[in-house]
Amino acid sequence: MQKKISDIRNEYSKASLDEADVGSSPLDFFKVWFEQAVHSEVLEPTAMTLATIREDGIPDARIVLLKGIENQGFQFYTNYSSSKGKALESNPNASLVFFWPELERQVRIRGKVSKVSRENSANYFHSRPFESQIGALASAQSDPVQDRSVLEKHFEELRSKYEGKTVPLPETWGGYILDPSEIEFWQGRRSRLHDRILFRKEGGAWTKTRLQP
Repeated sequence: MQKKISDIRNEYSKASLDEADVGSSPLDFFKVWFEQAVHSEVLEPTAMTLATIREDGIPDARIVLLKGIENQGFQFYTNYSSSKGKALESNPNASLVFFWPELERQVRIRGKVSKVSRENSANYFHSRPFESQIGALASAQSDPVQDRSVLEKHFEELRSKYEGKTVPLPETWGGYILDPSEIEFWQGRRSRLHDRILFRKEGGAWTKTRLQP
């Protein structure tokens, strides 16, 4: 590398964040920031890091896509038998992180995850493109496979089988919703004096605190 990793840095200066800006509802303010990310043509505004704890106690993280903010929670879909599904089965505590570098913003969310209804999962599954439905049916997510050709062959067999038909919702596929207990908004500022506003749910009500960067 021509440039040392430790020398790579950016100075943030696009915006500021005051307590008055965020109001009293972190979910309402998240929606404001999310809409701004969409309108600013952030590359992947729905992309979020989902962090879980494996059954052996080791933390794990991956990128998933937000698919809704329903019933005061953050919704996403996956295979329940995947590594993340098994982790959430043993420990429903999880966290989410959104990073929108184009806006110099980050949102950290902590809470408990539960499954959405089967009806909800089916409605979303059948709203997806046909080939995405087939992909979910063909893949036993996180399980080993001999090589890619095995997976592709199974995919083609299922695509031919269900062409023009309703693809069945896999038993192991569905949605989760994270009910937040903490939401922190981070706005990059100059000289590393970033703005951080933390909401914490206490007794069903949200409290708001400014944190030092």
